[in-house]
Amino acid sequence: MKPAPRIVTIGETFSATLELSAQSVKSFAALVNDFNPLHHDDAYAAQSRFGGLIASGTQPTAHFMALLATHFSSYAQPLGLEFDIKLKKAVHATDTLTITWQVRDAYWKASLNGDLTHLDGTVVNQRGDLMLIGTSTILVMPKPEANESTRAATS
Repeated sequence: MKPAPRIVTIGETFSATLELSAQSVKSFAALVNDFNPLHHDDAYAAQSRFGGLIASGTQPTAHFMALLATHFSSYAQPLGLEFDIKLKKAVHATDTLTITWQVRDAYWKASLNGDLTHLDGTVVNQRGDLMLIGTSTILVMPKPEANESTRAATS
């Protein structure tokens, strides 16, 4: 029996760093229409339990999810299917985050022409505090071959 194709490697681990600033927190929150003053108003946020601006939960989670697409698209064609994300602590506007994912399991799904891939991820700040945890299921397919018109145009 021929072994199933494999695109991803079980145990594969990858990470990225995200440096936040007050301006990026304000801009991102405005972009996603999150107008909570904790993300925009320095004086308001300074008087809050957080002592300063915090990122909208959508900001670190968007980067957390996007790292999967960025990583796997370098050698395959990924498609996000499911995410379960837990926000553990508020992310401050001055935090530097390390986002890490690890492939827990993957198996070839012939009907989808790709690996159904299960991952575990974390986001940790510069102090080592766990900010987010999550799991994901994505489909990782082989990169499509360039079609004839694309090949002809680049020749």
